[in-house]
Parts: sequence; structure tokens; C-alpha cells
Amino acid sequence: MGTQDAAAWRDGRREAAAAHAEALQRRQQAESARASALIAEFVRDALAHGPAPEPLRARTFDGRAYYRTPLRGWYLRLDGTVAIDTDARFYVLRTPRSVSGMLRGVTPTPSDPPLVIGAGGKDGESIDLVDALARLVAAR
Repeated sequence: MGTQDAAAWRDGRREAAAAHAEALQRRQQAESARASALIAEFVRDALAHGPAPEPLRARTFDGRAYYRTPLRGWYLRLDGTVAIDTDARFYVLRTPRSVSGMLRGVTPTPSDPPLVIGAGGKDGESIDLVDALARLVAAR
């Protein structure tokens, strides 16, 4: 393979990788938009008919402590590490241990919601967002 052929091949691979990354980003944005719509619908219904929101706490990465947050909402995972608040924002409620967290609590940052919570994790650790929301509705 000549120098020009190698350069053309590298350029082609770079363009293909960029196109793949753009397509992945578009799919993730579309998934997040669908998940956001499901969450917003659940929150509207839950605020009107229940279940009632509860104070949300963030769990430390080592799992040994929970810190207060200013949030109220619903846990989507039974282990309390993923939740939505009353403003229909999605949170992963994991935080490092800290003295200030123990004393003052923590303020988690919302993230884009997925349609599958815990996707790519171990077997049994993922749950469809629809199923997690349905479990909350059934708990009314």
C-alpha cells in the first residue's frame, strides 16, 4: 500500500468513525427524548393521583452511607440509586463520601434519561424505564 493509499484509507476510516459517532449521538438523543416524555407523563399523573413523592437521598459509591438532597421524587431502582424528581428530571443518586455531604447533604446533577436503566450492566441489573414507572404506579 502506497503512502497516498494509506492516507486515503485513514481518512476514510476517520470519516466513517465520525459518521458512526454522529449516528450514535442522534440515537441517544432520540432515546432520551422518548424517555423524558415518559417521565413527564408519569410525573403529571403521579402528582395528581399518586404515588406521592418522597425525599430523595444519594447513596455513596461504597454504599455505606446516604446523604440528604433537596430533591423530592420517586426511586426507579429498588436500590435507590436512580430516581426522578417532581420536575421530571432524571438522577443517578451516587456520590463520593465527604464530610460536607454528611453535614449539609448533596445536590445531585440531573442527567439525560435512558429508556433502559442500567443497560450494559450485569444480568438482572437493568430495567426498562417503562417497567420501572409501571412498578411505581402499581404501588399506589
